[in-house]
Amino acid sequence: MLSIVVQAGGQSTRMGENKALKPFLGKPLIQRVVTRLAPIADEILVTTNQPADFAFLGLPLFPDLKPGRGPLGGLYTALVSAQNPVVAVVACDMPFVNAELLEAAASLLVTEEADVVIAKTPEGFEPLHAVYRREACIQAIEAAIAQDQWRMVSWFPAVNVRVLTLDEVDRYDPARLAFWNVNTPEDFTEAEQRARSSE
Repeated sequence: MLSIVVQAGGQSTRMGENKALKPFLGKPLIQRVVTRLAPIADEILVTTNQPADFAFLGLPLFPDLKPGRGPLGGLYTALVSAQNPVVAVVACDMPFVNAELLEAAASLLVTEEADVVIAKTPEGFEPLHAVYRREACIQAIEAAIAQDQWRMVSWFPAVNVRVLTLDEVDRYDPARLAFWNVNTPEDFTEAEQRARSSE
C-alpha cells in the first residue's frame, strides 16, 4: 500500500508565479504530476498552505504541521498526513516525475527492510523523489526538528537509508529527467519542449 504526497508549499520566487498552477502543455503542472503517479498510488494527497488554490484537484489537502521549518517541516507534514506505511514524496514542480522509479524504490524499501530509498545524483540526494517508511522516519524527523536541524537529510544517520545507484535509476529513467524541477520560466519552456518531443 503506497501513499503519494505531492508537496506544493514552495514560494516559486524565481518563477514569479505559482509554478504548481502554471499551465504545462495546457494543464496545471501539479495536475500533470498527479496524473503521472495515480496508477501506482493507493492514496494521493497534497501538502500546501494555500488549500483554496488546489481544491480543483479533488484531493486531500494538508497545511504545514511545523510552520516555518522549511522543506524538512514539509516532509514531516507529508509523512504524518499519509495513511499508508510506505510513502513516496515528490515535488509539485517535477514534470517528469517517474512512477516506475518510485514503484521500484517502494519495492526495494519493503524487500530490503530499508527506511528510506533515495537516489543520489552528482547534485546530491533527491529527497523530493524518494520513498519513506512512515513510522521510522516520523520519529527520526521529530528528533531532528527538536534538535533544531534544518537540512532535509540531517536525520538520515538515525534510519536505514538505501541509496539508489545511478545505474538503478537509469534502468527506469535513462534520460534522468525525473529529478528535474522547473524553477524559472526558461526551465518551464525547455521542459515543455522536451515533453512535446518525447511523449
